[in-house]
Amino acid sequence: MGRSQETFSKKEKEKKRLQKRQEKQLKREERKENSAGGGLENMLAYVDEFGNITDTPPDPTRKKSVIDASSIEIAIPKQAEEDLSLPKKGKIDFFNESKGYGFIREDGTQEKYFVHVNGLTEEVREGDKVTFELEKGLKGLNAVNVKRV
Repeated sequence: MGRSQETFSKKEKEKKRLQKRQEKQLKREERKENSAGGGLENMLAYVDEFGNITDTPPDPTRKKSVIDASSIEIAIPKQAEEDLSLPKKGKIDFFNESKGYGFIREDGTQEKYFVHVNGLTEEVREGDKVTFELEKGLKGLNAVNVKRV
């Protein structure tokens, strides 16, 4: 007669597999017994008018305010167009002579504008008071026609 095809390791693997299946079944039954129950009602969550998540449903008798959907702005509001050709006054905040660029801080608004050596009409240093005009560049507004005051 031939030898049995079932070896010791096969029997052990089968025993472990059956034991895991039984443990899983016991855990499942234990969870069912210990669950709070209530079904779907306990799992529902509501969002109030402020966007907070709560477990209480909204009051249907409360009057809701009507919001005009067209008044909601999703994008960034457009900035008012300013006249770029008017001369502005400011102070050289930073200037690197070796690289040929710097920044001008405008008086009043404290806005910083980039200035390149090509936009200068005369030589300037840090701390100089200047007048300048603005021009749209690739990365924002640039100061041009910069003159010392």
